[in-house]
Amino acid sequence: MDTELNADIQAMSFEQALKALESIVDDLERGEVPLDQSIRIYERGEALKAHCDRLLKAAEDKVEKIRLSRDGKPTGTEPLDGA
Repeated sequence: MDTELNADIQAMSFEQALKALESIVDDLERGEVPLDQSIRIYERGEALKAHCDRLLKAAEDKVEKIRLSRDGKPTGTEPLDGA
């Protein structure tokens, strides 16, 4: 995979990367893309998917649940998965 071609991916938000990935899927599904270009955009799609996965994991790691006291008042937070 050409890292220069995909250098812009690291600066993309999750939404931008997902939109670009959806566009690639649409292009590939139509089947109107020459083989060599199909391979390049497929590889870019893989890089976009990996980027989305990293961003999603980072967001999941930040999600916390609110701890409540016995009377239902917030007392702090803890990781969602209990780790």
